[in-house]
Amino acid sequence: MLRVRCLRGGSRGAEAAHFIGSRLGRVFTGWVQRTFQSTQAATASQNTCAADDNKATNPVPKDCPVCSYNEWDPLEEVIVGRAENACVPPFSVEVKANTYEKYWGFYQKFGGQNFPEGHVKKAIAEIEEMCNILKQEGVIVKRPDPIDWSVKYKTPDFESTGMYAAMPRDILLVVGNEIIEAPMAWRARFFEYRAYRRIIKEYFNCGAKWTTAPKPTMADELYDKDYPIRSVEDRHKLAAQGKFVTTEFEPCFDAADFIRAGRDIFVQRSQVTNYMGIEWMRRHLAPDYRVHVISFKDPNPMHIDATFNIIGPGLVLSNPDRPCYQIDLFKKAGWTVIHPPVPLIPDDHPLWMSSKWLSMNVLMLDEKRVMVDANETSIQKMFEKLGISTIKVSIRHANSLGGGFHCWTCDIRRRGTLQSYFD
Repeated sequence: MLRVRCLRGGSRGAEAAHFIGSRLGRVFTGWVQRTFQSTQAATASQNTCAADDNKATNPVPKDCPVCSYNEWDPLEEVIVGRAENACVPPFSVEVKANTYEKYWGFYQKFGGQNFPEGHVKKAIAEIEEMCNILKQEGVIVKRPDPIDWSVKYKTPDFESTGMYAAMPRDILLVVGNEIIEAPMAWRARFFEYRAYRRIIKEYFNCGAKWTTAPKPTMADELYDKDYPIRSVEDRHKLAAQGKFVTTEFEPCFDAADFIRAGRDIFVQRSQVTNYMGIEWMRRHLAPDYRVHVISFKDPNPMHIDATFNIIGPGLVLSNPDRPCYQIDLFKKAGWTVIHPPVPLIPDDHPLWMSSKWLSMNVLMLDEKRVMVDANETSIQKMFEKLGISTIKVSIRHANSLGGGFHCWTCDIRRRGTLQSYFD
């Protein structure tokens, strides 16, 4: 049986500290463990969820337009990205580490230029239709500003062109009434936040909290310039050894490596999210939220939601090709783990920045409604067997730019309260 309680601190914080510390060496181990202990001590000095522990809480101001605690409460307002002016990122080491070898020639040829015009036009039309359907379902839709991403820019540490504002999930994380801007890890995405500032300022002026994580310099020291990438087997070995293209020089993370389940937030160490970034987020959200590091058998980890997608209280989609090493944490809490069917997207369809498993990158409108690709009939049947109605939209050309429905959106407001779904 799934148990719902309000919790703070706890043994899993120590487990996460041990996991992070084991990866980063003895010095960092002591540092992380001390921070977890200090958080637990501070929590113990408060009223530790005594008589009120079994009550759901909602600390968000009544009129605040921003409020979202999980991935499945009824969706009321959302940001949907834009494909306009999307540019191919320059073929730098961090881009190479996150893309498939068959597309490296594409990046080498078109880096810094616009994605193919005809393909982008079709993606724009698909996302417009997606927005129209969301509105028909009663959801308020906001869009980022169009920007010319081909403009070259230079910092004291690097030069680059931009990429796009297509995937708000990558850069924005909503926790309660707070919007957190992720620092990102690709140089081509350094200024991506500019497309969202108008919207965020509007939310801030209406009462939302607004936090910008420490912006990395993205100097050469953040990247392993000699990161050895030759084959899928090499990637598996490196990931198993905890080796990634990003170092621990400074905090970095993409928001899409985090996924929310009330007081518990799950994150993976990936090519774009390092342990310093995870630790910054853990400290920032403590003691009201607990950040758990989980990992997968994934040769190229980048963004968690096409590998592990929480779709309801006690219900999670887990990619069968990328099993989760900590899945017992969910099973012991009474969760149902669903393995989605093999995607149906054709082999010849270009996926420049992602895998076929975008089929499971779905957007829950509530516990009984899901937005799913119109072409993916197998996963539609899976949802129907679960008693979840499917809202079908085709975004195949939008998929090519690196995301599914979850990636293309950032839920700003869901009607619900803060709860804990783990003992």
